[in-house]
Amino acid sequence: MSMSNWFECKVRYDKMMENGAQKKVTEAYLVDAFTFTDAEKRMNEEMEGRGEFSVTAVKRSNITEIFWDDTADKWYHVKVNFITLDEKTAVEKKTTSHILVAASNFRQALDSFMEGMKGTMADFEVNTITETPLMDVYKAKVVE
Repeated sequence: MSMSNWFECKVRYDKMMENGAQKKVTEAYLVDAFTFTDAEKRMNEEMEGRGEFSVTAVKRSNITEIFWDDTADKWYHVKVNFITLDEKTAVEKKTTSHILVAASNFRQALDSFMEGMKGTMADFEVNTITETPLMDVYKAKVVE
């Protein structure tokens, strides 16, 4: 499995609202890319054909893993602390990880996260679960 580099991209465009009016909106997306330039290029490819738009921001994300669910319509950011014990000093050490979970609601996000962590031998505690403003997440394109 390759190591993913996740970048959060903000895209500004004219969105057709339910009342038929055009409104300028800025939406957030997560894209797997090698560099900032690559992330912007990927975002341009993903947005192609949606009319005029501009990528207004690209920043590195702290997401280390993603639990996918194609039926879900929201993305939740789970901040989890992995707890390790220093053998010599018997001091507990906490390491924070950021995991993105696709879910339709908070409860499902927690359940999916716990399900995804089933095989984990490490002790962990869920610190926070927050709904994100992400509209979509784009995996790296596999080159045949």
